[in-house]
Amino acid sequence: MNKTIRYVLYSLGFVLFVFVLWYFRNIVVYVLISAVLSLIGRPVVELLGKLKYKNFHLPNTLSAAITLLFLWTVFFTFFRVFIPLVIQQANQLSTIDVQKLVDSINGPIEWAEGIFNRYNPDSIHSSSLQEYITNKMASLLNLGMITNFFGYVASILGNFVIALFSVTFITFFFLKDEKLFANAIIMLIPTEYEEEMKRALRSVRHLLGRYFIGILVQITCIIILITIGLTIVGLSFKQGLVIGLFVGILNVIPYVGPIAGAVLGISMGVITHLSMDFSSQLLPLMIYMLLVFISVQIIDNVVFQPIIYSSSVHAHPLEIFIVLLVAGSLGGIIGMILAIPGYTVLRVFAKEFFNNFKVVKKLTENI
Repeated sequence: MNKTIRYVLYSLGFVLFVFVLWYFRNIVVYVLISAVLSLIGRPVVELLGKLKYKNFHLPNTLSAAITLLFLWTVFFTFFRVFIPLVIQQANQLSTIDVQKLVDSINGPIEWAEGIFNRYNPDSIHSSSLQEYITNKMASLLNLGMITNFFGYVASILGNFVIALFSVTFITFFFLKDEKLFANAIIMLIPTEYEEEMKRALRSVRHLLGRYFIGILVQITCIIILITIGLTIVGLSFKQGLVIGLFVGILNVIPYVGPIAGAVLGISMGVITHLSMDFSSQLLPLMIYMLLVFISVQIIDNVVFQPIIYSSSVHAHPLEIFIVLLVAGSLGGIIGMILAIPGYTVLRVFAKEFFNNFKVVKKLTENI
């Protein structure tokens, strides 16, 4: 009876804990972002802590402050460079004459429509393929949509200031005290499970630290390679840099992201070069851009991803693919981005607390 009451109390406590997390979800997000930043900045803190001059070495507080300043300098420099370029490209895209764009590829459209009508003679169309593409492109290049987007960004700046201060404050103490986040979680765990929780948190910190640092390196390398490649094939450096940014960020989504990045990049390249003749200039440019994306993706698959996943995820590619499908169906793009780190955390905790199950042993044997 006492055991039953204890399980009921544990269940009620868990439900209450989940409700509190949901109710204060903004604060939870701040804490999670701070935890990720502290994982990224931890190697810098450790490096500064090793620096010595005679008998003097940097205090941990100063090392944490310098690391935090370094992180924010990198991030703000990143946004300071890319945001004006993205706005410039958005303004350029918003001035595109959609009808002129469709007319420039009218030949391939008529060819595709002829093939479709040949094999589907009984189909009834309310509008031609050209009209359909015109309407879709007009909606994609809608200046009002772009303006509304930046208006939305401006409307959340107030919340951004609060979030920035909160994340900075929390990250500083996470950097200063490596065990602060772990100790806060351990306080919520029954005493008999403390050792398992400590081991799990150490593994999570190690694996996710490597994963997030690897992702940043991967994005940076892809941006550089895409920018160089697109500049070589004829795009301007600024446009190549913007396309490289989008491709690098979308590449975080395994399998789907690289395809979406290539489609977006080629579309931007084509739209901004409508003055070219399609068969002699525009089509070769599209082919060259596609070759750049394929080449960078091969380098990513052969070099970058094995290094990142082998040191963090330790999971079979099919296993990752299924996890991504499930995460995508549950949470869309955000779910796919969070799928790999989330799955890594679940595997670590499963290994510590449910290792008596055969399936758990199999899934976690490489951790």
